[in-house]
Amino acid sequence: MLQGGGAFAGEDFGSAGAGAEEAGEVGLDVAGCLHAGADGGVGAASENHSQEGRMITCVVDYQIDSTKIASFEKFARAWIYLVRKHGGRHHGYFLPSEGASDRALALFSFESLAAYEEYRALFGVDRKFVQADRIRDESGCVVRYERTFMRPVLPEDVDGVPASSK
Repeated sequence: MLQGGGAFAGEDFGSAGAGAEEAGEVGLDVAGCLHAGADGGVGAASENHSQEGRMITCVVDYQIDSTKIASFEKFARAWIYLVRKHGGRHHGYFLPSEGASDRALALFSFESLAAYEEYRALFGVDRKFVQADRIRDESGCVVRYERTFMRPVLPEDVDGVPASSK
């Protein structure tokens, strides 16, 4: 079970330096993306070219219980840690900021479909994955979610444009 303050089996998910490794799910239909099946597996989309070796980004659109934001943040920290630990690049969770909202987003990437599937194979098997899901299940912080898999175009993929204006 996760310990208070976002700790997971003695590991801190809450600090900026947590998980020194530099290494998460929803359904918009966009040509060329990958879609999650009912079993959580990923299948090729309408275009018929290989997805192997191509970075994929999982976009998770959550409907959350807005009275359980603290539990959702604990859930988010656990999954950020797990994605990073298992070779992914987590782009963060995006929570409601102002006004009443029950929507949250998460984005994370893996270098390839094969890398994502290695990570995905740990669901329901690895103790820490089970514990992270238990946060969601026991708190009721997530009402529902949808996953879509997309191919990112990242700032570092644009030639001649600095990554930061500072």
